[in-house]
Amino acid sequence: DMLIGTESARLATYKAAWLAEQGEKNTYMASIAKCMAADNANRCASDAVQIFGGNGYNSEYPVEKLMRDAKIFQIYEGTNQIQRLIITREKLEKLKTEGMD
Repeated sequence: DMLIGTESARLATYKAAWLAEQGEKNTYMASIAKCMAADNANRCASDAVQIFGGNGYNSEYPVEKLMRDAKIFQIYEGTNQIQRLIITREKLEKLKTEGMD
């Protein structure tokens, strides 16, 4: 599951970058990529802490730091809740102009 989420976020990031390179608006895909990657980082860190059990919260193990570091990705450069609002807004705008797809 960790790899599935990571590869999915990576592909969304690549698509957002490709759209930017093409000179197209990439707000929708960039928000999806950011939100997906941040959520997955938190899931992976949480799973790693679970795997280590009680030692997962011990500062002697790197997973404790990974858990703290992963949380910042959901907050930095727009919280994931804001990213979800951006995704919804962009999709609604597209539906208004292009219709259902």
